[in-house]
Amino acid sequence: MKLILSAIILLSIALLTSCNKEDKPSEKIKAKWIENAFASLSNDKYPRVKAISWWHENFDNSELRIDSSPESLAAYKKGISSLKYITAPEFISNKLAEPATDIYHSAFPDFGGTEDMVTSQKIKDFELLAGKDIAWAYFSNNWYDVIQFPTDAVNTIHDAGTVPFIRLMPRTNFDEGGPDPNYSMQKIIDGNYDEALTQWAINAANIGFPILVEFGTEVNGNWFPWNGQYNGGGETNNYGDPSLPDGPERFRDAYRHIINICNDNGAENITWFFHIDAYGGPDENWNNIENYYPGDSYIDWLGVSVYGPQESGEDYQEFSEIMDDVYPKLEGLSNKPVAVLEFAVTEF
Repeated sequence: MKLILSAIILLSIALLTSCNKEDKPSEKIKAKWIENAFASLSNDKYPRVKAISWWHENFDNSELRIDSSPESLAAYKKGISSLKYITAPEFISNKLAEPATDIYHSAFPDFGGTEDMVTSQKIKDFELLAGKDIAWAYFSNNWYDVIQFPTDAVNTIHDAGTVPFIRLMPRTNFDEGGPDPNYSMQKIIDGNYDEALTQWAINAANIGFPILVEFGTEVNGNWFPWNGQYNGGGETNNYGDPSLPDGPERFRDAYRHIINICNDNGAENITWFFHIDAYGGPDENWNNIENYYPGDSYIDWLGVSVYGPQESGEDYQEFSEIMDDVYPKLEGLSNKPVAVLEFAVTEF
């Protein structure tokens, strides 16, 4: 009898173990997410998407590098090997041209935790891993205590044979979820930084080749201090048009102010991007992306961040599911070309 009971117990344990194994997410789930991304991009499901840029970095509990596992690297290399993904950008009148049917392949090639430790070796390393060159290298121009044009970083990227893409980041530090202690959209509008921004524009003009620039990455996300929540939120009676929410309106006007300074100082070699997150936050009507948009006369390309889970345990959504949610919003905003400026998923 004891032998029979022991056998039953062992069998039960084996069955439970088997069930638990089946319930666990596949160790190849990142590879499947990547496969889904390239499949949905390659079949023209999102025809306005003309560029993609992988965020290649591991940080904290996130493993976003394309080589976080052999399966993930293989999936990325297979997807990007398609002739649809091109590496040689074309410019018309110093503005990034929209490919007719192809998609530019680009990346943030692990320029460190501060996102500005630019080296040509990092670019080469990523290109070797991917098996394909990149059209641009994406990095942050953190303002910290002083606003300066990143001449060395821009020249390093250009000399490596790719296009510099600058993220203008008006932040003193990397604290998230609150206002910046120094920079605000109102101060930009009021001209508090005009002298530094004018010199930035002059240096950009003098660089002598086309560059790509965005201001206020993922503006609809309240993890960054330029989000409307920290610049007036949904109030309508303290700034500008009383029919518009003050926070987004201040961002819109601050971005316009920066572009005007650059244009006035001959920096016509800049292609300007407007960059949102696929979901953002807070989930309030005043935080809708159209309230932030500077307008077609200012912006050349639209951009979006599309992330799967960045840490194990987060809700899983495939790339195509996220894009299905955000792509119609981009279509409704403007007919400008779209770049997936950041996409990645962790290994879990």
